[in-house]
Formats: sequence, structure tokens, C-alpha cells
Amino acid sequence: MLALDHQTALDNAEARLRDEFASMFDFETVHRFLYDSYDDFVARATVTLYLPTLAERFGRQRLQAMARVQGKVAQPKPAVLFLCTHNAGRSQMALGLFTHLAQGRAIAWSGGSEPSAALNPAAVEAMAEIGIDIADEYPKPWTDEIIRAADIIVSMGCGDTCPLVPGPRYDEWIVEDPAGLGLIEVRPIRDDIHKRVEQLIADLGIPIGTLRG
Repeated sequence: MLALDHQTALDNAEARLRDEFASMFDFETVHRFLYDSYDDFVARATVTLYLPTLAERFGRQRLQAMARVQGKVAQPKPAVLFLCTHNAGRSQMALGLFTHLAQGRAIAWSGGSEPSAALNPAAVEAMAEIGIDIADEYPKPWTDEIIRAADIIVSMGCGDTCPLVPGPRYDEWIVEDPAGLGLIEVRPIRDDIHKRVEQLIADLGIPIGTLRG
């Protein structure tokens, strides 16, 4: 049985998602995506305070992806999925950079084969140095609908566990894992990812935004 505060928060989240996706999905589908997302976070969480909020965010992302897969999104923007092992460093930095530099002209997601309980603090600090705040992001798995909704899948170390489905373009980026490294050591990894993200955006024919400084 869920704690009362979590149940209340999930009830409110479900009402919002039902309203948001009323023209696309029935109530049962919305309920399933929300609670599946919640159960995944509960299984890994060391701090449970914000789990309903994270479940709502991830449930919304999954519903948006499913809408793309089912052709319910008119003129969808290009979608890129960044994958690594823990979804705590490399793929999160790539997500933050892509979202900032693409300026809403494309969308990006991220995921991990073995998601951590929290982001790499050195990666968060390194991104903050260039004006990108990823502190509110969270490690999460990849899911079937997100895989199938992506136009480009970028793998950064998930190896043999990286999902393979027909359709998306696959890129393999050989990028050092920042796990356990300090800020000084993470900076060049961030800069490497920055260059790769800029090239990816250029390949999509999208104007590239600028960073602070």
C-alpha cells in the first residue's frame, strides 16, 4: 500500500496526465504508464520524497513517445535518444547540451541500462559552469516506446545491452565514463560531448544555439 501523501500526489498527477492526453489515450493507458514509472523509481530510490513527481515526468515522456510511435503527433520534431550505462553522467550531459543548443527545434531523451539512484555531482557541476542546469534531471531506464519513437539513438557505453530496433539511425560515441571522477577530470569529457552534440545538431540541419561565455 502506498503512503497517503504519495497516493494523493499520484492521483493528482494522473488527473493532469488524463487531461493532457485525453485526445490520445484512454484512462487505463495513462494509469499504467504513470504507475509503471513510479514502480521503477521505487525499486531504485534511496530518497522517496519526490518519487510521484519523477513518475509524472517520466510517465509524460513515455506517453509523448507512444503518441509519436502511433502517429498521433502532427509534424513531429526530430527525436534523439542518448544512452549510457547509468544515465548519471554522459547521457545526461548530452541531453542537457542538446536541449539547450537545439533551442526547441528537436527533442531529446536519455536512459540507462542500469540507472543509478542519482546524477553524478561532478557532471552537474561541470554543466553548471557553462550555464546549463541539469540538477533536476534523474537517472531512468530506456523503455520500448521511447526506443521506437527515436529517430537517432546515440550509445555511449551501454555495449551489448544497447537496444536494436529497425528504423533509427545508430551512433556510437566512445566517451570516457565520468563515474568517480572529479570536476577537473569531467570538464574535458563535457567538452568532448559538446563537440559531438554540435555536430549531431548540424547533421539534422538545425541552427545551433550558443553557450554562456
